[in-house]
Amino acid sequence: MFGLGVPELLIIFLVALLLFGGAKLPELARGLGRAIRNFREEAESIKREIEKAAEPSPPSPEKKESSEQPVTKQS
Repeated sequence: MFGLGVPELLIIFLVALLLFGGAKLPELARGLGRAIRNFREEAESIKREIEKAAEPSPPSPEKKESSEQPVTKQS
């Protein structure tokens, strides 16, 4: 992952447990999970917008006005 092994992760967990206590850790984990999920959703949304902007848009069907005038019969 980040070059962290099991012993390093255990030490980090133990330090967090000592700092925040057992009651606060689930709250912190939930908040961190929500933040990561929101970040991923926003990143995906921005990615879709960029891809949408990069795609060439199809030509819009506009009424073509003819440069020729209709021929009228004069009597």
